[in-house]
Amino acid sequence: MKKYNVDVAIIGTGPAGEGAAMMAAKNHLSTVVIERYVDVGGGCTHWGTIPSKALRYAVKQINEVRHNPLLQSLRRQIRVTYPELLETAGGVVGRQVASRHRAYERNDVPIIEGAARFKDAHTLMIEHERHTVAQIKAKTIVIATGSRPYHPEGLDFDHPRILDSDTILKLKEHPRSITIYGAGVIGCEYASIFANLGIKVNLVNTQGRLLSFMDEEISEALSYHLRDQGITIRHNEEYSHVEAREHDVVLHLKSGRRLKSDVLLWANGRTGNSAGMGLEDLGLPVNSRGQLSVNEAYQTDIPHIYAVGDIIGYPALASSAYDQGRFALSHRLNPERVNELFDLMPAGIYTIPELSSVGRTEQELAAANVPYESGYAYFKHLARAQMAGETVGMLKLIFHADTREVLGVHCFGDRASEIIHIGQTVMATQNGGPGLDYFIETTFNYPTMAEAYRVAALNGMNRLA
Repeated sequence: MKKYNVDVAIIGTGPAGEGAAMMAAKNHLSTVVIERYVDVGGGCTHWGTIPSKALRYAVKQINEVRHNPLLQSLRRQIRVTYPELLETAGGVVGRQVASRHRAYERNDVPIIEGAARFKDAHTLMIEHERHTVAQIKAKTIVIATGSRPYHPEGLDFDHPRILDSDTILKLKEHPRSITIYGAGVIGCEYASIFANLGIKVNLVNTQGRLLSFMDEEISEALSYHLRDQGITIRHNEEYSHVEAREHDVVLHLKSGRRLKSDVLLWANGRTGNSAGMGLEDLGLPVNSRGQLSVNEAYQTDIPHIYAVGDIIGYPALASSAYDQGRFALSHRLNPERVNELFDLMPAGIYTIPELSSVGRTEQELAAANVPYESGYAYFKHLARAQMAGETVGMLKLIFHADTREVLGVHCFGDRASEIIHIGQTVMATQNGGPGLDYFIETTFNYPTMAEAYRVAALNGMNRLA
């Protein structure tokens, strides 16, 4: 058994763990990371963000060929199945793992393979294949163990036709139909992927509208286009039970509806990976979803033990997790540092087309009685969108009606998650500066999608009383 005595021990190598490890190493703290899986990268790299987005991109490329009038002769030749598309995602995963391994090697951060359990508040025991392989004493410990799909009691996930967001990436057949229970980010993304493969999709939403945390106008645009792709959306529905059969599966809803499909994808919630770590023995209880509570500096009730990423719940994004890991270590180095990460945290939903937003929604501003106005740029009017054949979508700017401060940016359409960062940058630097006027007074390359900001800003100015 190897013994380590280090400044920092980090449990997990997903985005949160990697962010913490790189910050610690760059500041010359002796650091080790523990990973129970065979490769680094966590759920983000192996089962979540990377493979699902690579799959989405492959599906989008196929659709672009099918709808390109210059490539009509190729349309009939394209016969790609879901398992074949998964192979393309596998290649991306392999390259991401190799890249992350190199980052740990370059920064002299050893990776210990195994499962971590607390012996006491400063000591971790690492087990691999039922043997204790290492003991780590650390001044600071960061828990970045991520999450897994939530499995409700009574649902048989061993049945080949009942899948979650991890096992859907191992599906060996090309289904004719799929029912997705849960219309959050994961559910909506997979619904659009399967619909664009020509698969019949039932999307069951437990709430009144899709993605209720997004600006209502943007989420309604998504609903319209998902339905236009052939997806059947059922709002305000809850499941009663599931009837899994040899050749299909039936989802029984409390409303009395029965939805039959080849497979069921359960996409309703996630559970933090906190079991078996001995947290309760330390006096660190977890909630019903296996998540830890932290303060604004990501400290648990034991100040030298931090928790970051999915293990603490919202917002459960790869981008935010990496920054949380970095901030936790920067707080370890400078306890006076103030956490400002959530002020302008962007959200990106990789449906087809994409959604992205930063700042406040129209509904939030109306509830707070803030005088605001909105400006719009519709992609169908932009030369670059017309050239690319990506005319579905719009950019929406929300700004203060008196000061012209930009309060929110919301985008729906191709490359929305890229376009949003221009607005994010202006919002972060306005501080009484140009705000909306920046977009009017700045010269944008033409033709570009960035031009949408100037169009939306001028549209908004014209709306002012």
